Parts: sequence; C-alpha cells; structure tokens
Amino acid sequence: MAEEKSFHMTPEEFRRYGHAAVDWIADYHSRIESFPVLSQVKPEEIRASLPKNPPAQGEPFEAVLKDVEQLILPGVTHWQSPNFFAYFPCNASGPGILGDLLSSGLGVQGMLWSTSPACTELETHVMDWLVGMLGLPDKFLSSSSGGGVIQDTASSAALCALLAGRERSTHCVSNKKGANGRLVAYVSTQTHSSLEKAAMISGIGTDNLRQIEVDEKFAMRPESLARRIEADKQAGLTPCFVCATVGTTSSNAMDPIAEIGKICRERNLWLHVDAAMSGTAMLCPEFRHLQGGVELADSYNFNPHKWMFTNFDCNCFWVADRKALIQTLSILPEYLKNQATESGAVIDYRDWHIQLGRRFRSLKLWFVIRHYGVDGLQHHIREHVRLAQEFAEWVRNDNRFELVAPVPLNLVCFRHKGTDPANQTDSNQTIMDRLNRSGDLFLTHTKLNSKLTLRLCVGQTNTKRRHVERAWRRIQEEANKVAAD
Repeated sequence: MAEEKSFHMTPEEFRRYGHAAVDWIADYHSRIESFPVLSQVKPEEIRASLPKNPPAQGEPFEAVLKDVEQLILPGVTHWQSPNFFAYFPCNASGPGILGDLLSSGLGVQGMLWSTSPACTELETHVMDWLVGMLGLPDKFLSSSSGGGVIQDTASSAALCALLAGRERSTHCVSNKKGANGRLVAYVSTQTHSSLEKAAMISGIGTDNLRQIEVDEKFAMRPESLARRIEADKQAGLTPCFVCATVGTTSSNAMDPIAEIGKICRERNLWLHVDAAMSGTAMLCPEFRHLQGGVELADSYNFNPHKWMFTNFDCNCFWVADRKALIQTLSILPEYLKNQATESGAVIDYRDWHIQLGRRFRSLKLWFVIRHYGVDGLQHHIREHVRLAQEFAEWVRNDNRFELVAPVPLNLVCFRHKGTDPANQTDSNQTIMDRLNRSGDLFLTHTKLNSKLTLRLCVGQTNTKRRHVERAWRRIQEEANKVAAD
C-alpha cells in the first residue's frame, strides 16, 4: 500500500530549517547596527516586491529565508537596535526569544486549567514572583484575595480594570443592561490614549472620560481630581474609575499615587495604576518611591516587553480582588464546563481577560527571570537609568538645548532652543527628521506646554554608553547644521 502523501514539514526538515532560522536570527542581532534604525522604504514598496499571486506549489524553505533577507528586512524598523531611542523600548533577549519558541512549539491554548495545567500554574507562580520582585503589596498575591494574569498589552489591562470598576459601581447591572450614560471615569491630560479607547469600548463614552489637569511636572493634580469628582456627583453622575500613571508616555511623569488613592478610597472609585514602562524600574528598591501609595490600588500593570527583556507581547496585570474581575468577565457555556472548573480548586484565566484563547506567555517570562536573575535584571535597569541621567547632564551643559521635564528614570525630554532659519520652523522637527532619515538613530517627539519636544529613551537591551554618546554627538551635529542654515 502506497504511503499517503503529506505536505507537512517532517521532523528532520524542521530540525534542519530550525537551525537555519536560529542562525539567521543570531546573525541578524550580531549585525543589527549595520542597518538604518528607521526603515527607509516608501509606502507600498514592500508589496510591490512581492508576487501578485500565492504559489500553487510549496517553495523551498531556503527560498523563503532568502526573501526575508532581501525583501522583508529593508522594510523593518529595527526595534532591537541599540540605537533605537524612540517611543518606549519593546526589547527582547535570547532567553525570551527561546521561551517564545518553546511556547510556539508546544502550541498550547491555555484558556482553562484543564487545557494545560502547566500553562496556568506557571503563570500564577511567575506572577507571584513578580509581586515580591517589584515590591508590590501582598494583596496582589494569588494566596490572597487577588492575583495576577498575563495580558497582551497595557491597553487590554486598562480595559479590564475599567470594566471591573464599572461593574463594581453598578453592582453588575451594566453587564446586563448596558452602561446608562451616567458613569464617569478619570484620567490626566497625560494619560495614555488607550484609556480613551477603553472608554469607547466599555460603553462609558469619551464624553464621560474626564481629563484632569496636571502640574508643572506633568503629573495629575489630586485636588483637581477631587473637585471634578464632587462636581460630577452633584450633577447626578456616578464616578467609578481613576487611572493613575507611573511614568507617562510623553514625559515619564509620576502621578501622586498615595494622594489619588486616598481620594478613591474615600469615594469608592476603582483605582488602576498603569506602570507600563516604568514598572520595570521597581525591580530596584531605590526607585520604588516613585509608586508610593500603590497599596491603595485596586489594579496594577506593567509591560515586561517594554524594558524587562521579554519579547512582545507580555503585560502583567494584577487585581486586589479577583472575584470582582471574574464576575465582570466570566461566561461559562456548556462546552467549557469541566470537573476541575466546577471543583473551584483551579484558576481559569479565560475569566481574567477579554479573549477566550491564550498563549503560553509565562514561558518566556520564566526563561528571562531564570536567565538573568534578579541581580542581572537590576544591573541592566540601573545602567540604562545611569546613561539617561548622563545624557540629561549633557543637555543641561549645552546652552543651545533645554530640558523640558524632570528625568526620574530613563526618558529625557529636551528641546533645541532655536528655529530653522531656512524654513522658519521649529528646529526640533528639522533635527529629528534629519536624524531619522540618516538611519543612525531613531527619535520620536511629543508636545509639552504646546512645544514640540524631543524624547530620548534609553532602554533597548543592548544599548551601551557608546551608543548614547554617539546619539548626543549626532544631535549636536544636526543642531550645528540648522544654525548654519
């Protein structure tokens, strides 16, 4: 009897091609500084290089990998380059990549404890490790009334927190009847835009998302928050949720968690603390004062994929009362019922987030923590902060530039003081555009006090002093060119 034809990759082929793929990745990382950090391709250029129609017959893996090199790589912005200083980092590391590879190889769908007990229990264990590693309150431990779950991004965590706050304030009526138009949530003018999207998705509405003014350090003003809450209550509205930020995206501003938390406690509002990037710094005890008052939070999140060398996506989200979150998000159709769930002795993480299915994300986080150890992680975080502080000092000592915001950690917000004589425009835009076109480094901007401001964030896994020195030298060179124009 003839053997049935198969188009699958055999184990032997997988082993051979897997070695080739890992070799390519290792080679890519070793030569990453040879590429322009920001992709230089034009819109539709990548698509124009690809065949119009898919192949009728399978192609050799070697041909696919060759096209990655020749067609795809030119269209990649190199987030793992040590010269990437834009946005916030989205860094990776060898152990994180390998952990993700094993997760893909196992192909687990961990929606229930029973669909892979190790997926659930490793996640719970690693999340409990991180409570101690970050100096978070014990109420976030799984052994208490709370617990943690790995989400994809901080946006999803914030949405879950807002939904839980909504349901707590309406005694779970909103899930049945919908939001009534009287629920109100509060953020600062500097809070991440994901909260605006969360207000849209949750049914609270952007008109009911109050943006509270900030102080001279771009942190939320607690007294303004208290006044706005009281005004809304007097108007017959129902305040239900506040998001405070440890390290805003624009300027790394630190909201006063303790004061905001006291206001929320007194008025029974859900307090969510978003520490997406800066939360990683809490691995170091000397930085934990920046989130003082976190014990008053109902929920907290940070992204190991931003600054803890765990490749995207990986967000850690904790709640002080897991029952409130589960009641908000739990639906149990017949086809998901099982004995372990009904026993009440296990965690089913499908009840802790929006989606049903979930990947084995805890593997890569476990790999990273075990490879670096707490000491190794602290070493690299401290070095990144030290480099950013040194860069800030260079800015202070150059009278052509100015710092626009405090520098508590690894983000420096600064401006060139002049204008571009050739175009009579803000010189900062010219400097940034020229730098990014050069491919030597990648910077992004924000607006603070209505002024275009350059942002330099030190946080990529392999960034060293020589990269920060070169970035400053290139910034100075472009400033000289603007002045010469």
